Amino acid sequence: MTPNAWLQIALLIGTVLLLVKPVGAYMAYVYENQPVPGVGRILGPVERGIYRVCGISPQHQQDWKRYTVALLLFNLLGFMAVYLLQRWQGWLPFNPAHMPAVAPSSLAFNTAASFVTNTDWQNYAGESTMSYCTQMTALAVQNFLSASTGLTVLVALVRGLTRKTTAELGSFWVDLTRSMIYILLPLSLVLAVVLVSQGVPQTLDKYITVHLVQPFHQAGASATAPSTLITTQTIAVGPVASQEAIKELGTNGGGFFNANSAHPLENPNGLTNFLEEVAILLLPLAFCYTFGRMVNDTRQGWAVLAAMVILLLALMIPCVMAEQAGNPLLARYCNQQPTPLQPGGNMVGKEARFGPVNSAIFAAVTTGTSTGAVNSMFDSFTPLGGLCPMWLIQLSEVAPGGVGSGLYGMLMFVLITVFIAGLMIGRTPEYLGKKIEAFEMKMASVAILVPPSLVLLGTAVACVTAAGLAGITNPGPHGFSEMLYAMTSQANNNGSAFAGLNGDTTFYNVLGALLMLAARFWTIIPTMAIAGSLARKKIIPAGSGTLTTNSPLFVFILIAIIVVVIALTFFPALALGPIAEQMQMMARHR
Repeated sequence: MTPNAWLQIALLIGTVLLLVKPVGAYMAYVYENQPVPGVGRILGPVERGIYRVCGISPQHQQDWKRYTVALLLFNLLGFMAVYLLQRWQGWLPFNPAHMPAVAPSSLAFNTAASFVTNTDWQNYAGESTMSYCTQMTALAVQNFLSASTGLTVLVALVRGLTRKTTAELGSFWVDLTRSMIYILLPLSLVLAVVLVSQGVPQTLDKYITVHLVQPFHQAGASATAPSTLITTQTIAVGPVASQEAIKELGTNGGGFFNANSAHPLENPNGLTNFLEEVAILLLPLAFCYTFGRMVNDTRQGWAVLAAMVILLLALMIPCVMAEQAGNPLLARYCNQQPTPLQPGGNMVGKEARFGPVNSAIFAAVTTGTSTGAVNSMFDSFTPLGGLCPMWLIQLSEVAPGGVGSGLYGMLMFVLITVFIAGLMIGRTPEYLGKKIEAFEMKMASVAILVPPSLVLLGTAVACVTAAGLAGITNPGPHGFSEMLYAMTSQANNNGSAFAGLNGDTTFYNVLGALLMLAARFWTIIPTMAIAGSLARKKIIPAGSGTLTTNSPLFVFILIAIIVVVIALTFFPALALGPIAEQMQMMARHR
């Protein structure tokens, strides 16, 4: 790796870490129902107005079952709204390009499941499929709501760890409201304004038609058909900046355009690229400090944050190295030798304004979280470079994971680690003064094992069915990698794509939607069950034999358990895909 690559990684991680404490402390005020500094006097009346209009009592508390039912019903309504808005968009306003209804219905079904679950997997091109109305009222709105849903689950789990002998975990409706109006909306507004200043569109005007400086002839449909002189080009615009901001801050990832953050109107330059990376990492990492504040031990939050950052860097650095090295066959057969001015690297599928380093860093950031936004095409990465983003998703997206979902996923691994460590020292497992017993272990195991099981099951079904095999455009290990990545991305709420796989078919639309819904909610339900169980327990004072869970040793054990669980689960499948492809490349080089 070049010194420039090390500098860019250090700058990104350093900037985010500097923001973790102030942003994390701010979120602690929000979820502890304290007066919010800075914006409380402005947004407080808005919050109280929402409660009055919706008939919500801020003092009303819910146990884990009522909290979960409210969450599920709210997301069901969101799913239905997104589906119907797509199917009716041809008759709705704010449709200057006259987009018809989204068809087939399986695509609308997949998209509704995708945005409700915070996955934002896209089997469509936004600028040629979705109207402004659908982009704003369906997709952008769900970007806020799905991210807020993840935050509510995490807050309920943290309350379960801090409260004692009670069934109450707070109110889903209050947590949802405060997440949106105090955290996601203000941050999105600031980022959207910055993006607009850098050239990202924010308009309801029609698409723009411009005259080409250099007209060209487009070949006919057949060898005998005459060519056509192309003198104009239509440039898609719209309310892009507002959706781009929440897409990154909420770790959603669904792009306004088909090219996502590789599109110059979503991500125009190096500054916007850096700000989007910071926005993606900010809330998942900052909530670690919020967690520490809410449990009255900030060292617990720093320990979890350290594990997340180490896992992220452990795969980000190899990804950058692989993309900077490029394909050795090009240097061998094309006589392309790197120079100080042209350091080389794999530029296939990448924007020239970003290059291999920024593309690889963005790839690691977006797959380490549950974002799925891309500024390059992973299908064109080297085999090892493509393996790193795939494995980051397969880590159950805890490095650092999505907004809310990353930390509550990591806390499931923490409970497993505490249980294993407790067995090793012959002591009843405890975490933050709460005994970890059989019920918590069963639920944590379900939350951890459901996504990998769905990934492998979905990949197996795609491999043995004619409809699944029909979507492959590349044979051999690379085609298998495309299928494995698609199932990995959807079953782990990421949404990025390896590309090369024809996903807009009834088979992949329906299978993907089912994977996304099952993985999202069969992780949330056991997490909420653990929160309810822990809240009913007493807090046991720490003793001489209590396991220290904020030490470097515990962080090391936690990382080791995560890696072992994922390696045992996915290594056989990875060996058939990117690892086999890497071995083939190395064999050809020799």
